[in-house]
Amino acid sequence: MRSRTPHSEKFLKYIGSNWADRANNLPEVSAVAPFASSRRQAVAKQFAGELILIEAGATKVRSNDTDYMYRAHSAFAHLTGWGSQTVADSVLVIDARTTATNSILFFSPTAGRDSEEFFANAAIGEFWVGARPTLSQVAALLDIETKPLSELEAFIGDAKAKSLEDEEVAQFVSELRLVKDEYEISEMRSAVAASIKGFEAVARNLVDATLHERGERVVETAFYSQARIHGNNLGYDTIAASGAHACILHWTNNDGAVHEGDLILVDAGVELDSLYTADITRTLPINGKFSPIQKKIYEAVLEAADAAFAVAKSGVKFKDVHAAAMAVIARKVSEWGLIDMSAEESLQEENQLHRRWMVHGTSHHLGLDVHDCQQARKEMYLEAELQPGMVFTIEPGLYFHADDLMVPEEYRGIGVRIEDDVLVTADGVENLSAALPRKVEELEAWVISHQN
Repeated sequence: MRSRTPHSEKFLKYIGSNWADRANNLPEVSAVAPFASSRRQAVAKQFAGELILIEAGATKVRSNDTDYMYRAHSAFAHLTGWGSQTVADSVLVIDARTTATNSILFFSPTAGRDSEEFFANAAIGEFWVGARPTLSQVAALLDIETKPLSELEAFIGDAKAKSLEDEEVAQFVSELRLVKDEYEISEMRSAVAASIKGFEAVARNLVDATLHERGERVVETAFYSQARIHGNNLGYDTIAASGAHACILHWTNNDGAVHEGDLILVDAGVELDSLYTADITRTLPINGKFSPIQKKIYEAVLEAADAAFAVAKSGVKFKDVHAAAMAVIARKVSEWGLIDMSAEESLQEENQLHRRWMVHGTSHHLGLDVHDCQQARKEMYLEAELQPGMVFTIEPGLYFHADDLMVPEEYRGIGVRIEDDVLVTADGVENLSAALPRKVEELEAWVISHQN
């Protein structure tokens, strides 16, 4: 494209002339600004005497000159508060080399109309992708000093800087997100609310899904429309798994048919412009009614989820939430005769036979990443005690593959997961996704009400 763009001196002068002056209106300071400032101060305190670089990251090529939709690195978003509007290649510098800590956000502002970038650069030129914000606009929005990215190298000079490539830095900024602040909790509530709108759209489209040979795509698209309307994007690839596909834990092909009488497992979340995402799963009866065996399996999973809810509270170890759900799963498969030992025996470390039908964990932290805080140390995550402000999932399941000869035929091809997003409070947990029904009768009525 660049080779076919005129770039003579005469054309450059011509295209750069007779443009109206830009309005450099300054936005009000964002609600996230004081929270992001506090987070940067925590980083500065941890790495006193050092220079820390947090990169937003570059765009990634999808095909030739087509890029994937840009998303800044989660640590960058957390420490700046700049979400979906982040300019690619931006760099946050936290300078803790002196007692007067200083943070500077370096990025490339819109080029002048007299530069070739303005019209000839299809990747970042204003003619192609629109104007980038000015340094003063971003400074006002985020309440942070800003400088052109072109000055970053000179600013660093011969100093040794640490970045997210440093294990200690990556670990600390990940652990910094384990307990959410007031702003983050508010964003998580909004992400859940937007996701519930997505599930409502799914329910409204279930009948249409049964009429299409790739009905799972109808379901996937219904949720995606709400993600783009009410948020920035999907928080992760939607799982729309009908029938036996529900037994495939990360089924994202979503190219199967949707049959009346089957269940469909939908695991989806909306990512907001702040980049915070929800992560919710519901297993829905496509025709609005569970069969007896579907109900039996669903209610076993619900009982496991409720057991996890019952133990989840401040002071309890994160891993104990999983243990509570597993105790129910082990008991159920033992009572059903699927294993030749008691639940207590199966729960012993050397056995774990019940895990054949639920191999994944029950919970993970949630926030800017759907699996948030993944660089945190084990003692700060699985082995840590729950604290008020933590946000995580509770998502047990049972999955009986269509070719599983270890279970009776009536179980085969049924997969169920129930996933909610919870906030640890002073006296337990709040189910942020409680507005989406979980109990059999309520879920059946909800599905039918959206199909009328």
